[in-house]
Amino acid sequence: MKRLALLLILAAAVLSARQNSSRAVPDSDTSFIDSDGAAHVTRVVPVPSTISPEAQQVLGRKVSDAPTHETLAERRSKTDAWQKRAGDQARSQYPANVADGAIAGVPVRIITPPSIPPEKAARVLINLHGGGFNSDSGSLTESIPMANLTQTKVVAVLYRLAPEHPFPAAVEDAVAVYKELLKTYRPRNIGIYGTSAGAILTGEVAVKLRQSGLPLPGALGIFSGMGDFSRDGDSRSIYALNGFSGPLAPPSKQPANSDYVGSADRADPVLSPVYADLKNFPPALFITSTRDLLLSGTTILHRAFLRAGVDAQLVVFEALPHAFWNDTRLPESKEMHRLSADFFNRHLGD
Repeated sequence: MKRLALLLILAAAVLSARQNSSRAVPDSDTSFIDSDGAAHVTRVVPVPSTISPEAQQVLGRKVSDAPTHETLAERRSKTDAWQKRAGDQARSQYPANVADGAIAGVPVRIITPPSIPPEKAARVLINLHGGGFNSDSGSLTESIPMANLTQTKVVAVLYRLAPEHPFPAAVEDAVAVYKELLKTYRPRNIGIYGTSAGAILTGEVAVKLRQSGLPLPGALGIFSGMGDFSRDGDSRSIYALNGFSGPLAPPSKQPANSDYVGSADRADPVLSPVYADLKNFPPALFITSTRDLLLSGTTILHRAFLRAGVDAQLVVFEALPHAFWNDTRLPESKEMHRLSADFFNRHLGD
């Protein structure tokens, strides 16, 4: 009798799970605008045929939307391990040499192509890696393809991380490296670029250089970034790190990145370059994608550059999520790296 009761309980549990699973997968579009104007929506968005088969596979992966709970130490350990694997993958496609070093007392990675032609020996690129300001998710994957394709040395700045070192520590480290490189390179032969947190830092560093009376670099690359910590853009409420998949916290009325911002004024023009004087800034390339959580932030900062009369180009890739180019195997990633390399080849001095 007990066995029969147990079987009935199990059967009911399976049926309930199936019913809940069915209810959890909407098959129609819905839209409701509440009294505050907030949109509560459901959208059925197929994997588009407008992207490569490889990218379609990435978008089609099933990722749990359950919140993840990990310590900062665990995040850094996982990110470091992934960056090493992804860096090895990048080097298999884009041969380059990697060495550790220090410039102006700041730890760096020096990435060089197999050979540097004489006409490019006087140029250097500075990479400010991504990783949410609290880890390194790009010093290899963002630098190896660029060094190879531009045939230029890349200095990846391993700046101090938050929350131990909030703003402006990372900006100060990047400026210190730049000032030291000015002793060897002309400013027009220096390019600064980054992805995500590094893209944000790129704009911040440029504003700080102007405030400090230092010459600006020859070109900027702002790849999936933003320039306003006082307000969150629309895309942050729509997309998670992996686009539509993965955990997405409900919108908060409090702006994000408090660990990095610390006690700084969120409208500080260095922290939030949309409030800075951007006139006569160097040519800039902005890159994002339509499922990027920083799509809004990238385009808002791009428009600020345009309003200031800066030569600023915006490229928006179809359907892909935040910083997709860290997966160097995707055809779209190869296109992004070639676009970026061509941009710096055009705009850095002889």
